[in-house]
Amino acid sequence: RLRLHDGKLIKDRRYHLRTYPNCFVAKELTDWLIDHKEAPDRETGIRLMQKLMDHYIIHHVCDEHSDYKDAKLLYRFRKDDGTFPLSKDVKVFMRGQSLYEKLVSVEESILKVREENSVKYQRTFLGCEMIDWLVQEGEVENRKEAVELGRALLEHGIIQHVSNRHHFFDSDLLYQFWTNFRRRRRLTELLNENSSRALSESPDSPFCLRKLNPDPGNTSFLSVQTNKEIKIVSAVRRSSITSLAGNSNPYFSAAPTLAFPPVAECNPKSVLKKPITNEELLSPGAPYIKKTLTIVGDAVGWGFVVRGGRPCHIQAVDPGGPAAAAGMKVCQFVFSVNGMYVLHLDYQTISSLIMTGPRTLVMEVMEAVE
Repeated sequence: RLRLHDGKLIKDRRYHLRTYPNCFVAKELTDWLIDHKEAPDRETGIRLMQKLMDHYIIHHVCDEHSDYKDAKLLYRFRKDDGTFPLSKDVKVFMRGQSLYEKLVSVEESILKVREENSVKYQRTFLGCEMIDWLVQEGEVENRKEAVELGRALLEHGIIQHVSNRHHFFDSDLLYQFWTNFRRRRRLTELLNENSSRALSESPDSPFCLRKLNPDPGNTSFLSVQTNKEIKIVSAVRRSSITSLAGNSNPYFSAAPTLAFPPVAECNPKSVLKKPITNEELLSPGAPYIKKTLTIVGDAVGWGFVVRGGRPCHIQAVDPGGPAAAAGMKVCQFVFSVNGMYVLHLDYQTISSLIMTGPRTLVMEVMEAVE
């Protein structure tokens, strides 16, 4: 958006005797994406812009088109007209980005490369140093408010204790910015979000099973019944891949000993005895009951695997995870996610909904009557 403003692609434009401020022409933007190597071709450029529309980042100036058309139509960034939805997660992320930019741009910054237990960490600071700086710069009113801000940043995966053992405290514990806001990101990264490969390997995916209570001699967890056909997938957590999921407490866990997360073994075959259609599921008198589950994710995710599509089903549940504690079971069908009806969606889309939603997950599932 800022680059488009600098390049004068975003400007006030007149159409049918009316002036539309801060907008761009879709066709010109597609040309710009190709010229600046943000997209290899027009088709990819259109898909990228549609992704931004789907996430409420851009919209048609009159909201007459719900899709992005590569034509002489006017679109606008919602941040330029005040319609961008600022959820709590977005506000925390933007605050973290603002603080990071301010910290790296000053001389004698508290952000430094530091060493702890013979390991060097980038973008680090002491908890008490950060609190001193926040109060001194007027970012907060007092030290208590600074601690609350630090905790919010940590809970959203923006900062973390270097060995992930502690929450944020006013102390000489060493923390780092986990997110490098200055890494040059390419728009095409957006198109990898929903691929099955990205879901199994992304550190933000809640759908891979966690590894609980690991012992040195066994680094895998069988999510379902023993089967000769076993598939290895990454076991990851919601915010950071550097911590071991060896403790249900999100902090004070054992120091990480692996460069990558441990693995879980997952049965690749569907656990359903036979495919079920939405018509069968919803037909009057069908042997299914609806249940509402409230799942509070912990430091390593929600602890279940969803697969299939139209409808999706629960493929596996970590017996020690939050989903199991909430009553989730294998073979349940996913009816809604956070109030949104999802029986018509595939599991990649449902996973995206959950990953971009709050940590407390409200799901309606349909379960066969025994």
